[in-house]
Amino acid sequence: MALPKVSKRVSTALINALGAGVVPRLGLEQIAVGREKEIATLQQDLENIAAGGAAFRFVIGRYGAGKSFTLQLLRSCALERGFVVADADITPDRRLSGSNGASIATYRELMHNLSTKSRPDGGALATILERWIAAIQTQVAQETGSKPNDVGFDGSVEAKIREVTQDVSDLVNGFEFANVIIAYWSGYRHDDDTKKESALRWLRGEFSTKTEAKAALGVRVIIDDDTWYDYIKLLARFVADIGYKGLIVVLDEVIHLFKITTSVSRQNNYDKLLAMFNDAMQGRVSHLGMLIGGTPQFLEDPRRGLYSDPAWQRRTAESRLISQSGLVDTIAPVIRLEPLTRSQILQLLQRLAELHKNHYADTRGLSTQDLQEFLRVMGDRVGADKLITPGEIVRDFMTVLNVLHQNPKLSLTQLLQGQMLPGKLLQGQLQPAAPHKVPQPDQEGGFAEFTV
Repeated sequence: MALPKVSKRVSTALINALGAGVVPRLGLEQIAVGREKEIATLQQDLENIAAGGAAFRFVIGRYGAGKSFTLQLLRSCALERGFVVADADITPDRRLSGSNGASIATYRELMHNLSTKSRPDGGALATILERWIAAIQTQVAQETGSKPNDVGFDGSVEAKIREVTQDVSDLVNGFEFANVIIAYWSGYRHDDDTKKESALRWLRGEFSTKTEAKAALGVRVIIDDDTWYDYIKLLARFVADIGYKGLIVVLDEVIHLFKITTSVSRQNNYDKLLAMFNDAMQGRVSHLGMLIGGTPQFLEDPRRGLYSDPAWQRRTAESRLISQSGLVDTIAPVIRLEPLTRSQILQLLQRLAELHKNHYADTRGLSTQDLQEFLRVMGDRVGADKLITPGEIVRDFMTVLNVLHQNPKLSLTQLLQGQMLPGKLLQGQLQPAAPHKVPQPDQEGGFAEFTV
């Protein structure tokens, strides 16, 4: 099959990421298959958010089922549509609720990864502010006919900036947020890089004491473990006011909340997540979308998962009518990723083979029969019916493509008939394969993580 022409930068990112078993940040649309209903639902959420609404979705799938891939695909779609996107992985050191910097660390990671279409790799906070100020200056110049050096020009610009900040100043902690935005404008106006950097540090949650913030900016509060989510809501309103469609927050690997050993701390994190859910569902926030990526264990475990909390179980449990019918409700708060069908996996492999061939300018390719034979061999592995996921298939297939590229005289059939697992093909040299070992559960009952 012929794919649209892909730049070397995008194909390099795809091949490197997929070969290493991680989700690419670029070019996901080139290899997306089998998630049309889920993506359509999430794209409808974007339309609702752009119109002033809010959304909250869980994307639930086992390791390697495409959970992180789906989240990153939506991230790319949101950027293309004019949203600001912030994403972060939950880790043992980054939580939603906690003391000693555990939750502010999540906020800082979100701000570090804040992205726009023009800055898709993160670090977009300063760009957002400066483009907004430049746009206001252009608007003032067009409306008044004056130039930046004319008397009264800066006053007119500041008046329009205060109009926007006034909209957020009525929200919780909005007055201080507005004052910091004004402080950034003041630094911009007077070429005071120190003041601009102080404002950015405050917005990124990097001040550790109120005294330090007051000395630098004249504000008496800081963003901390208790208040960080309030500023996410403020940022969503602010970016919508200055011309973006809204803010999308993507939190992946929330299984780490499930792994918190202290029940009180774990419940506090679930309660924080519940507050976010209720805000979105009850219309208490605007222009904000929350996407949460987790595993079935995180959601459904009756002892430590969300289902251990009756409030969460009532909100997220699948309807008995739906479960009995075998149908899937992709509009519900929980989107459960179903396994890809064999034909969908075959389509994925065809796209990967074409991508690899074009990237390396190879003259030969793989036929549909070759790909079907590869899938058959993968399916013959011990436990493949339960353990083989798209993620594992893709990683092994990329290894096979790399080896065939390095050994032009070697055919896929020869490779497969030699019963050599792709994981044992090192530097283009065929090595005898060890018997396949079924992954063993860890102490929490899950398997080693892998996402595509």
